[in-house]
Amino acid sequence: MPSSGKFAFLAQAENAGKRLDTVLTDHLSNCTRSFAANLIRKGEVSVRGVFKKPGYRVQAGDAIAGRFPPSQPTTLQPEPIEIDILYEDQDLVVINKQPGLVVHPAPGHHGGTLVNALLYHCSDLKGIGGELRPGIVHRLDKDTSGVLVAAKNDATHVHLSAQFKSRTIKKTYLALVHGDMETASGTIALPVGRHPVLRKKMSTQSRAGRKAETRWHTIERFDRVTLLELQMKTGRTHQIRVHCAALGHPVVGDPVYGRRNRKKGELKNVAAQLIRTAPRQMLHAWRLGFVHPGEEQRVSFEAPISSDMQTLLDALRNL
Repeated sequence: MPSSGKFAFLAQAENAGKRLDTVLTDHLSNCTRSFAANLIRKGEVSVRGVFKKPGYRVQAGDAIAGRFPPSQPTTLQPEPIEIDILYEDQDLVVINKQPGLVVHPAPGHHGGTLVNALLYHCSDLKGIGGELRPGIVHRLDKDTSGVLVAAKNDATHVHLSAQFKSRTIKKTYLALVHGDMETASGTIALPVGRHPVLRKKMSTQSRAGRKAETRWHTIERFDRVTLLELQMKTGRTHQIRVHCAALGHPVVGDPVYGRRNRKKGELKNVAAQLIRTAPRQMLHAWRLGFVHPGEEQRVSFEAPISSDMQTLLDALRNL
């Protein structure tokens, strides 16, 4: 969002016939069309001293004036929750999210979230959509650890969102999965959507599945499990967990898509006993690469593997 304050300009010949919200977007830096339309609806913009609708067709010579109201405090409460900040500047903050932390407030999780933590730790938030809060561009499941980026202002939020939508952001994950992969690498291209019966689950058998693609290759093989590196070309809900389960190699410790039945002989197998101690799904958002909205240069961030996953990997290596 542009800085709070007033603005005024005369519409030029090239603006004639365009919508008022479009003209504002063309003239004001870092102003999205949706924000401009909202500004007009709130009566913050006038044309020749008269308030118009967002769809008003501008005429050459129209005197357009308005103001940007300051961002309003959010209803969410800052909380002194410890978070691992990998990088921070005036535009964005990159976090290594710990497992067990919910990203965004929702029914049942009004507090104790990453957003509450960022409100406490970031004193220079410019706000998103007129509200002083961080902009969550993408999310990680509660029990998935790893790197996540949040925007501090509207312009950064719009820029990052566009990169996610155009799939130019590079997301690399690490996952410990059940079984021994038959090949060294591969691609999973199965649609992901709501489970046809269990509505809280996702499935590759959904009636309205959306295109999803995950590329993977083997990093390390253990007894009964394999460590994979995965890259997501799309960003569907639970995509990696659903895709791995569809391959017959669910993520270790996954309570929704993982294995529940013990196999004969597992109780006497040391590796199997270790695997059963996994406290959560062993899925980690390892690397995130994108174009920095402010610097217009490509940057990449890597999050160290969380201690619980590292402990399990070390124990498997020591067998």
